[in-house]
Amino acid sequence: MPLLSHESITPVGELGIWEITETEEFFIEKLDLFPREKEYIATLKGRRKLEWLAGRYLLHYMSGRVIRGACVKDEYGKPYLKDSPYQISISHSRELASVIAAPFSIGIDIQKLVGKIERIAHKFMRANEMESLEKGTRLEHLHVYWGAKEALYKAYGRRELDFRKHIHIEPFSYDLESGFCSGEVLKGDFKARYQIWYERRGDFILVWAIEE
Repeated sequence: MPLLSHESITPVGELGIWEITETEEFFIEKLDLFPREKEYIATLKGRRKLEWLAGRYLLHYMSGRVIRGACVKDEYGKPYLKDSPYQISISHSRELASVIAAPFSIGIDIQKLVGKIERIAHKFMRANEMESLEKGTRLEHLHVYWGAKEALYKAYGRRELDFRKHIHIEPFSYDLESGFCSGEVLKGDFKARYQIWYERRGDFILVWAIEE
């Protein structure tokens, strides 16, 4: 079973990472999918379908339940675990899936390092964030900024956020293995501040955020 980690996070919550080596059939057999889930995965193909299944299986594994709870979506499309006081966030990228769960606003993102992020940096990076990048770690640093903004977007959970205008990450120096930064979501009268952690796992950058 390729569970890479399942650990407690500060102040209260859990974070898990799964290496996807199984087949679709493995997860489908283990999950006992609900009718709506069966309808949804019928629209998915290839790797995307496998990643989705792995994320739901990791969530079930972390819940510790014998009988699986339904993972459903609210009116904005944000997933939640039925009959649980915990909020959840799920992310997957190629060989890895990740889940975070806590009794307050949280978000998670995992991304494989790819050079093409440079081409879209202007769409999500603010000027002061760009100024914090250093040549030797620019690629990794960009992925942390992207992951942080994805995590805050998921924590906000109401869509219609502009990554440059509404999500601000306080500029920080990139640490090679793991580090910490902070950020906030600002939109209209809404304001929320988050603590953000990141770590590199091989060719992947994992980022998670917890509301202060």
